Amino acid sequence: MTLLDMDKAVNILVTGCGGDIGQSIGKILSQSKYTHKLFGNDISDKNAGQFIYPNFSVGLPYTHPDYLKKMELFIEKNAIDIVIPMAEPELRFFSHHNILDKIGRAKIIAANTLSLEVGFDKFKTAEFLQSKGLPFPITVMAKDIKAIETFPVILKSKTGSGSKDIHKIDTMDEFSFYTRKNLEDYVVQEFINDGDGEFTCGLFRSKQGEIRSLIFKRELEKGYSGYGEVVENSNITNLLENLADELKLVGSINVQLRLNKGTPMVFEINPRFSSTVYFRHLFGFEDLVWSIEDCLGYKLSDSRENATGRKFYKGFEEYIK
Repeated sequence: MTLLDMDKAVNILVTGCGGDIGQSIGKILSQSKYTHKLFGNDISDKNAGQFIYPNFSVGLPYTHPDYLKKMELFIEKNAIDIVIPMAEPELRFFSHHNILDKIGRAKIIAANTLSLEVGFDKFKTAEFLQSKGLPFPITVMAKDIKAIETFPVILKSKTGSGSKDIHKIDTMDEFSFYTRKNLEDYVVQEFINDGDGEFTCGLFRSKQGEIRSLIFKRELEKGYSGYGEVVENSNITNLLENLADELKLVGSINVQLRLNKGTPMVFEINPRFSSTVYFRHLFGFEDLVWSIEDCLGYKLSDSRENATGRKFYKGFEEYIK
């Protein structure tokens, strides 16, 4: 590959581009030297994605029978080189149908199959961590519980994303209330006190096995990381590196954890880019750029800096039309 090829810009399509993560991805790609033409697709135009993506369009939901056919036609018509799916349900669809390498002529950027399978199922996450001898909070299926002896516990959807299906439970009455409609989909997880803080971590591993990570100590605001500070913690870094190797990770994921007497306990793995992707990028942890370089077979760039102690604040931006 020549030096000229190494700087070659490509056409990139981001699906589910209207969500908060999709908008962050668009902001990064709009400034990237690897972007020739940037396309964004969403099932609705009632979002700010249309202001970020110069080539925005409304597409079919993944549940539509013509979804894949229309996607392939769009890719061919617009000479798309790379597709980056953002919506978790759509990623689940691609994973379920084993479409993680290419769709039509375009390469797909997504985490590897094992990382997706483990991260998409919170019970499987706990089982995987246990099987690899990594610290984890005790996690059981809600349907298998007859009684809970120690409160509080965390009740969460086994397959859901975000915070809307996560509840801190203090009584059996609360447990019965929240599981009354769908007991099968919930897991009950040991509560880990957040006295030592909660951490959200960017974790990237290349096809060649190079591992890079960044740790934010964060505070949540309406389910999102509203504030965070870059920290160093060797115990967390070692755990992340072990986890990346055990998952045989290829790509970028997000790992959420708390400390239990100094031991990092992973309570969730999001097998995708996360809502802190743009903050990470601004601090030199450019996992989206590295994913593109890895996808194209380029040597990984490295603009990381010593960002320890630096802080981020989640804001909002208004658009009018």
